[in-house]
Amino acid sequence: MNAERSSLIASRPSPWLPIWAGLCASLVGIGLARFAYTPLVSALIEAHWFSPSAVVYLGAANLAGYLIGALGGRPLAARWSSTGVLRAMMVLVSLSFFACAVPLSMAWFFGWRLLSGIAGGVIMVLATSAILPHVAPNRRGLASGAIFLGVGLGIAGSGSLVPFLLSFGLLQAWLGLGGVALLLTATSWFGWPQESPHAPATSSASAMRGSTGLYVLFAQYALMAAGLVAPMMFLVDYVSRGLGAGSHSGALIWTLYGVGAIVGPLVYGFLADHWGARSAIRLVLLAQAGALAVLVTVTDLRLLAVAALVIGSFPPGIVPLALARVHQLVADHHRQNATWSRATVSFASFQALAGYAYSALFSASHGQYALLFSVAMGAIGLALALDLLLVFKEIFRPSTGADVAPEA
Repeated sequence: MNAERSSLIASRPSPWLPIWAGLCASLVGIGLARFAYTPLVSALIEAHWFSPSAVVYLGAANLAGYLIGALGGRPLAARWSSTGVLRAMMVLVSLSFFACAVPLSMAWFFGWRLLSGIAGGVIMVLATSAILPHVAPNRRGLASGAIFLGVGLGIAGSGSLVPFLLSFGLLQAWLGLGGVALLLTATSWFGWPQESPHAPATSSASAMRGSTGLYVLFAQYALMAAGLVAPMMFLVDYVSRGLGAGSHSGALIWTLYGVGAIVGPLVYGFLADHWGARSAIRLVLLAQAGALAVLVTVTDLRLLAVAALVIGSFPPGIVPLALARVHQLVADHHRQNATWSRATVSFASFQALAGYAYSALFSASHGQYALLFSVAMGAIGLALALDLLLVFKEIFRPSTGADVAPEA
């Protein structure tokens, strides 16, 4: 029996190449496609490619595309293979960078930014479902963290790679990003695992029936999206202009935010493996609420630096946590994929809505940063309260097993 087990373990292919492919996909499709745009904003305005209002509008195109991609990922995988779709999406993002180097018109630029967002949404939905079945169950949290490390690398790299490329010119910056994306696409091309045949599709109703825990997770994930947008959009501006600390201090805070984004996915994935996803989510929500409270009440740059490190870990880190929670609540692999797709749609919807809502609130409040961070803290607090309500439900009306899966 032991010999049989040893033989089975030895025959299992190494997951590292697939994990590398997933990391490259998240880095290209989300890390670079979304976050590399932020440091390009000033350059686009100064080069008179577009007006300031148009540049903000074009930035939102990627978020809108992300929602479309989250909705369309599974239908695309059902028509073609997940591996083929993922490769195609990485190529599409690479082409979008090259296309954006030539701003033929507003519609041209908007279209390519939209397509890059669609590719990111598709990658978010499909990457883990293609890779995690090939990883041992007790290592899937860490593996998903490694996959979404690409998002953190994109956030951190946006503060160094883009300024370096901009030193050669704006057109060259777009071409350089396209070259990096194409190189990552090439190195990951043969890393994707062989896909198993498609199983019959599971209907939405049957995939969702009878799981209060899933509905709570969707709501929590949406509230997390709403909570992370405010510091992502306004933290640097708050330090630079709101506190009058200058652009150098703002850049330092963003660097620490980027360091947190690199560390977050691996740490959160490790917590999911060892503490269980639900307990890890509680801990992370408490930490985020505390860090946001620091932004609201403290002006000491040293404490803000620590808060930035913690907050930066959140955007890419909650992805492996939410995915681990889905796997905890749903047993069947194909239902897991359907559930993860819906969770991603929930996140993408609230992220896009929150972006516009925070912008409107900032304008209406005449630049009250504390108000924005307080709203974000309220969203995180509400996400934590939803879990506590579920705990009370379990205490006073014990679960029969259909509502909530036990902790891993």
